[in-house]
Amino acid sequence: MTGTPAPTARIDRTDRIDIAYSPCPNDTFVFDALAHGRVPGAPALDVTFADIDVTNGMAERGEGSVLKVSYAVLPWILDEYALLPCGGALGRGCGPLVLTRDAGGSGADLAGRTVAVPGERSTAYLLFRLWAATEVPGGVGEVVVLPFHEIMPAVRDGRVDAGLVIHEARFTYQEYGLHRLADMGEHWEATTGLPIPLGAIVAKRSLGEERLRRIAESVRASVRMAWDDPEVSRPYVREHAQEMDPSVADRHIGLYVNEFTANLGPDGYAAVRGLLTRAAAEGLVPALAPGALDFP
Repeated sequence: MTGTPAPTARIDRTDRIDIAYSPCPNDTFVFDALAHGRVPGAPALDVTFADIDVTNGMAERGEGSVLKVSYAVLPWILDEYALLPCGGALGRGCGPLVLTRDAGGSGADLAGRTVAVPGERSTAYLLFRLWAATEVPGGVGEVVVLPFHEIMPAVRDGRVDAGLVIHEARFTYQEYGLHRLADMGEHWEATTGLPIPLGAIVAKRSLGEERLRRIAESVRASVRMAWDDPEVSRPYVREHAQEMDPSVADRHIGLYVNEFTANLGPDGYAAVRGLLTRAAAEGLVPALAPGALDFP
């Protein structure tokens, strides 16, 4: 699904940027002002809505100027894309969950079992693999990739033994009769003390340093405008929230849009660097080149 912002005199219509992000409430909240031409001096956007597994693949193929991607995919794309210091999703108490049909249990119960995950390049799966390395003796069995909205039904219906869920699923999994086996965010925070890095905004380095800085400034302004008047963004959020309960959408935004969305800052960069350094040490991702995370 593709949308184009309404015409406005406040932006240069000859300066256009294609961007892809998810229809989830945190992304539509963050980009509402920018997508609709309310950020003075910002480029016009040609918006494509796509789930994170799709945008990760786009980034790996070099498709798209600006993308919302998983932090886990950065080691494969940072030669071509720069990490923007704003617009993404990090936080505390917001990590992916492992769900099962039965209450109780531990990581050991997943040994040799089938687990559904929302993409093998997702940050959720990377956090899961780091957790499973110490908590699942012998390792899990088959890993099945499913769109995130199909994971809870698959666990409920017994098609998989467990599911790794993201987004608003942490608020709604009880409605499927499911139980939380483990919280990947709790494990990450307990072992590192750092916030949980989830989704990043990246832009092609070929756009040039001046334009990259302008895009970052525009994204940051869009975040602040959303905070200043949240009601303005509600129609855009509701339009793309896939019949999500409005209260769930509000909780989703409250959890995933925070100070790190406006500015990664030292703690945010430490979290991203910590995740990718630890994953590289485990042989899960390529090692980052020096300065790969630096913004022009």
